[in-house]
Amino acid sequence: MHSTLIVARMDPASDADVAGAFAAFDRSDMPHLMGTRRRQLFHYRGLYFHLQDFDADHGEESIERAKNDPRFVAISDELKSFIQAYDPATWRSPADAMATRFYHWEAEGR
Repeated sequence: MHSTLIVARMDPASDADVAGAFAAFDRSDMPHLMGTRRRQLFHYRGLYFHLQDFDADHGEESIERAKNDPRFVAISDELKSFIQAYDPATWRSPADAMATRFYHWEAEGR
């Protein structure tokens, strides 16, 4: 399994709108097509964290392939009014907002 963490800015008051947009998106076949196993959304003091777990070690590639799908474009457009890039000067795609994992631990036998 592979995980990605996208970091951006979000007004915490819009959490229901963002959750609703993802709930509709996740009812479609897009998560399956992208290999998404789990999605978790968090906010903390104006920051937005989007944690996705993928079936394979190709999460960033899956997002890049999907970004031209009309459903992906639609949710991206819908979220623009709620979520802003962490650093607008450097953001070009979701890959520019992904945190870098520098440590991982997992219990054996799970």
